Amino acid sequence: MSIVNCQLSILLLLACVSCSNNYTPRPYGYYRITVPDTAYTDFSSPITGESREAYPYSFSVSQNAVVLPVKKEGEPFWINLYYPALNATIHCSYKPVRNNLRELTNDALEFVYRNASYATSIPEREYTHPEANVYGVLFDLEGNTASSCQFFITDSTRHFFRASVYCNCPPNADSLAPVYNYLRADIIKMVETFQWTK
Repeated sequence: MSIVNCQLSILLLLACVSCSNNYTPRPYGYYRITVPDTAYTDFSSPITGESREAYPYSFSVSQNAVVLPVKKEGEPFWINLYYPALNATIHCSYKPVRNNLRELTNDALEFVYRNASYATSIPEREYTHPEANVYGVLFDLEGNTASSCQFFITDSTRHFFRASVYCNCPPNADSLAPVYNYLRADIIKMVETFQWTK
């Protein structure tokens, strides 16, 4: 048997053996996300420069969040709660109520329902704490939405506070479920401990 025939026989044998297994497609995998343990601290004002401004609200905030004041002309008391370990942010805005409660509420609802075409459902949960003069609504946006959770709080006469959760990546409810659940627990803690300070 010649060397060429021997090489052809080996190639033919390898071709037969290699084609006997069936290929099974596998789904795409996601990174495993480990969320940090949570401890809370009271927030009333971020330190800006060397002075400490008195914010008109306070609540409990996770020690895993970095409080970043937002500088916006004519809009004091806006903050972002940035979670470096999760690459997520809770954007918080504050507006004084000046006979415009209906307009502020409609704006907050518009922000929520901008995601309606992407959400599978948007359950609402009402919060009332008459002793603290705190009334609000929490919205869970289920599905592949840009914001997974939003809420607004008001005292109906002087203050209006709104917050929304955003992950700094493309929305994917399945892979981001641990992050969404972690941030939702922080949002609920914010709402349940929320107080007006002025």
